Amino acid sequence: MWVRNIAIIPARGGSKRIPRKNIKGFLGKPVIAYSVEAALASGLFGEVMVSTDDEEIAQVAREHGASVPFMRSPKASDDYATTAQVLAEVLERYESAGREFDHACCIYPTAPFVTADILGVAYAKLTKGGFDSVFPVLRYSYPIWRSLKVEDGKAVMNWPEHLNSRSQDLTAAFHDAGQFYWFQAGKFLESGKIFTANSGVVELSELEAQDIDTETDWQLAELKYRLLHNIER
Repeated sequence: MWVRNIAIIPARGGSKRIPRKNIKGFLGKPVIAYSVEAALASGLFGEVMVSTDDEEIAQVAREHGASVPFMRSPKASDDYATTAQVLAEVLERYESAGREFDHACCIYPTAPFVTADILGVAYAKLTKGGFDSVFPVLRYSYPIWRSLKVEDGKAVMNWPEHLNSRSQDLTAAFHDAGQFYWFQAGKFLESGKIFTANSGVVELSELEAQDIDTETDWQLAELKYRLLHNIER
């Protein structure tokens, strides 16, 4: 029976801060391979595809088991294209070819910490909880309610009413881990939104995620991955 779920891995060719970021080697293999392999290993998808405008990325994706049935359009490849625009283009292209999906999962190509297990946990939450979307989050290690801003060189509290509040009395705050988004395909195409008033989350530990925008971030990600998987240098 065909599984009516699709994994979409958006991997544009241009990357200014880390050249060729999406296929850069991460502990021995292209970083995009981790996302492709996690999606395939989960068994949750009838299609695991990469949306790209770059032939080299397309080739690497195919070598690791993903499909690249079409290249991304120029409009969805420029510096102003959003993730939602890319996802909509992919789903609409499949629909025009007669293939519709119940659920989709956008998995970023630089998310080596994504595993088949966490994809399964999030999918179960999406379907059993009746959410529009589900994505992983990280807890801020320090309460944001006691955060500061700098005005005219001086420290000013964002929420001065919490100057003397105890950390344990403040509500926990979270941020998007930037790894993947499970969502109801039909609802997304209607609204154009991944994050809605009916979005659920799965919480990760700080060791299970790392934003990768700079070379230092990359080194930290490799260090965390080694620690998480007991890999020696």
